[in-house]
Amino acid sequence: MTQIKIYGVRERLNPVKEELSEVIHSCVVEAFGLPVDKKFHRFFPMNREDFYFPEGRTDRYTVIEISIFEGRTVEAKKQLIRLLFERIQHALHISSRDVEITIFETPQHNWGIRGLPGDELTLGYQVNI
Repeated sequence: MTQIKIYGVRERLNPVKEELSEVIHSCVVEAFGLPVDKKFHRFFPMNREDFYFPEGRTDRYTVIEISIFEGRTVEAKKQLIRLLFERIQHALHISSRDVEITIFETPQHNWGIRGLPGDELTLGYQVNI
């Protein structure tokens, strides 16, 4: 299971939401073996005056927060991060300097999905990769 939140400056994020979502999803599918139909993305376009970021970043600065079940290896998570930087830069011309990624892992029993605790779900894909 993955839930992904994407934050950015409204004027820059809104025009690229669909393409950015496709890029992010392709990376998660490749790195984690997530089924193609399991896409849970939430966009948070923000007013520039509400989105502070450090000097050296542009108004294309984008924050990606990924919540996942525990179980992926360090290598799988690093692969996801590398793919995201590479594909976002290639497809959207957003510099890696303007992208920040955080992966949050929680035990499956801390999730509630389709009326069940996450550790009681039958998934159609592997989490421990």
